[in-house]
Amino acid sequence: MRLTRYTDYALRTLIYVGLHEPRQSTIAEIAQAYGISESHLTKVVHQLGRQGLIRTIRGRGGGMRLAKSPADIVVGAVVRQTEEDLALVECFASGACAITAPCRLRRALGEALAAFLAVLDGYTLADLLGGSDGIEIAALLGLPFPTTAVPERLSSPGATSRGVS
Repeated sequence: MRLTRYTDYALRTLIYVGLHEPRQSTIAEIAQAYGISESHLTKVVHQLGRQGLIRTIRGRGGGMRLAKSPADIVVGAVVRQTEEDLALVECFASGACAITAPCRLRRALGEALAAFLAVLDGYTLADLLGGSDGIEIAALLGLPFPTTAVPERLSSPGATSRGVS
């Protein structure tokens, strides 16, 4: 499974904006911090705004901030909203294969995709911003100490169901 650059930029934008709270962030700042294209990032920011994940303020002194609490932004949901096509193989999209009905590979890949998204559903933006990792990421991006950094979880999402502590 490989996520598109679009989804990667969306997730990185949310991380940057989340770590920069309560201050506003700009597309130029985010693009410079990550070394990515402002024009491509503009499209990503527009969609994140339409999805209600960020709030944009236009004009002089404008920028963007999170529209929701980081704890309410689920990583799996962001991936579903930003990925144009989660079809791992052609038969997911079209069903055009001679062996589609009895194909175990199709079922296995479907289960794998569901498991992938289920793991991502176990993480929120708050998890990505939290603990010492959030502080280190903020430093690498040239941001001041993040005010949204939260303590690390005692265990990872889903750890109990996987028998990990």
